[in-house]
Amino acid sequence: MEARAQKKYIHSSPRKMRLLIDLIRGKKAMEALTILRFNKKLASRDAEMVLRSALANLNQKAKEEGINVSDENIVVSRAYVDCGPTMKRILPAPMGRAYRMRKRSNHLTIVVEAKE
Repeated sequence: MEARAQKKYIHSSPRKMRLLIDLIRGKKAMEALTILRFNKKLASRDAEMVLRSALANLNQKAKEEGINVSDENIVVSRAYVDCGPTMKRILPAPMGRAYRMRKRSNHLTIVVEAKE
């Protein structure tokens, strides 16, 4: 049994979020929560929120089907980051020029699975 959670339009670059997601992919859910909880990066807050949502979705799904799911058996089976829209802004530069500033965003998806 598996469940997923997704958060879109996160205001951080996909590259920074992928560094975090690579740390938790394939790990047990409680271990992944601990890694995200004590990580210094700002993106870890959003990743932790999405992981908690995926766990809640799995517990709700199991409750509807009448199955007991132990927290020890839950694994982060898939986690991936997609690019979101990029806002393009202009910064003034010397001699009347302008530099383009790109504010990137990403979409985060986490899929958790209960091993039986």
